[in-house]
Amino acid sequence: MIDTLDREIAEGEERIRLDVSDGIGVLTLCRPAKLNGWSWESSRQLGLMADRIRFDDTIRAVLLRAEGRAFCAGIDVTAPGGAITGRTPAERTHRSYEGIRWVHERFAAFARLPQPIVAAVQGYCLGFGFELALMADIRVAADDAVFALPEAQIGVAVDAGGDLRIARDAGAGWAKYLALTGRRIDAGTAERRGLLHLVVPRDELERTAREVAAEIAANAPLAVRAIKRGIDAYADAGMAAALDRTALGAALTLTSEDSREGYAASAAKRSPHFGGG
Repeated sequence: MIDTLDREIAEGEERIRLDVSDGIGVLTLCRPAKLNGWSWESSRQLGLMADRIRFDDTIRAVLLRAEGRAFCAGIDVTAPGGAITGRTPAERTHRSYEGIRWVHERFAAFARLPQPIVAAVQGYCLGFGFELALMADIRVAADDAVFALPEAQIGVAVDAGGDLRIARDAGAGWAKYLALTGRRIDAGTAERRGLLHLVVPRDELERTAREVAAEIAANAPLAVRAIKRGIDAYADAGMAAALDRTALGAALTLTSEDSREGYAASAAKRSPHFGGG
């Protein structure tokens, strides 16, 4: 993994950049050459950014965006510190469980920011990328955006709560359909199912998302924050317990033989042969 106590970001190692102007904190995923693939380090930096934003009274809304042709194509399997090791299967599972719980804490710091979050999504929004977008309060997508939770296809559980948020926003049936099949859906389908709020042409994405964030930033800060807290308290009732079950399920599947087979098959571009263990 990584040094979880480190509070610095080394020059040239930025996964996420924060810029503030006109009451909006703009968070940019800034690894376009990697399709903004996610890693342990990305999660650490997201937590650091959330800590910086939380008490900054000049930030009244957050715009989450990404550089390049993809919002986030999922986990970056080439990133350092990817696999969790241990002397025994039990130790690997325990360490995976605690690692995923640590990541969930970083995500919670982000999703529970007092400032509302507007996501601007283009291109591939897959796996963790989809889960990250679902942590935003409002989602605007380009008409070229593609969404999927393909984890089951490589033998692992959905590990950041994306399926739970889909169940909250679109219903349990759609959460199961997307997470159990791994199928991709386009922006129009996601909008019809309540997973997106606006779909616009690609060249209008940035302007439209910024306009939404600016409208929020222009409103009374205390009222805006109270509204977000109240709605989240209702909508996310039971989320904490469900996420703990998610962490355990992810730990068990990440350390399984099926996940080894799934990743190997994906790398070799062949169909996996899952044995259930």
